[in-house]
Amino acid sequence: MTVLWEGSGWEELSARVGRARLPVWDCTAGLVVGDDAALLVDAGSSLAEGARLRGAAERLLEPLGGDRRVTHLALTHPHFDHVFGAAAFAGAEVFGAVGVDGVLAHGRAELIADAVRNGLDPARATEAADALVRPRHLVSGEWTLDLGGVQVLLANVGPGHTAHDLVVFVPGDPGEPEVVFCGDLVEESGEPQAGPDAIPSHWPAALDRLLEVGGENAVYVPGHGAVVDAGFVRAQRDELAARFAVS
Repeated sequence: MTVLWEGSGWEELSARVGRARLPVWDCTAGLVVGDDAALLVDAGSSLAEGARLRGAAERLLEPLGGDRRVTHLALTHPHFDHVFGAAAFAGAEVFGAVGVDGVLAHGRAELIADAVRNGLDPARATEAADALVRPRHLVSGEWTLDLGGVQVLLANVGPGHTAHDLVVFVPGDPGEPEVVFCGDLVEESGEPQAGPDAIPSHWPAALDRLLEVGGENAVYVPGHGAVVDAGFVRAQRDELAARFAVS
């Protein structure tokens, strides 16, 4: 199977995997294309951004023929810039780490407040929070998705950046790299953000598990910023351990 990423607005990571860097918060969204299904990783910061993401992804899928659409959505953690667009993916099977559903169900006010503090228009923040989609499928350890021709591993490696961190591992076809979508467990464009819902004492261990999932030769995709390698993740792990005085 060939996916033509060129000119699509998506950065090609492998034949089956691309990612988009969204404006304003430089948040990553990923797309994994199987023979039978397609997985989006994170949904953007508003309903409008989610709709743009879905439209861009499904335009890219059109040349593959048939009724191609985004069938699966993985939410890496429950922050507004990653989840507020989820309602734009009606009909998709939604996945998240165990416990993320509770945050989205009961943390509406704080999600809105965080979004507005970070510059999202209050009306758009409220609209997105009112339409929040909670994951139907909750991952406590690992979950394998068969998209046809590629099996994607969802791994609950947290807590760390939040109490509910999910990473997405995509094995490479022959000659292609493995790809790991890290969520905000890893950030390249700035220092990793540790808000009130972070679990700093467990964050280095979460990165150890992330590295075990991906291995030494994988491409690692931060929640914000450029793609990195295992050495970058390991260095950030050590920086976090020193910053929070944990081993």
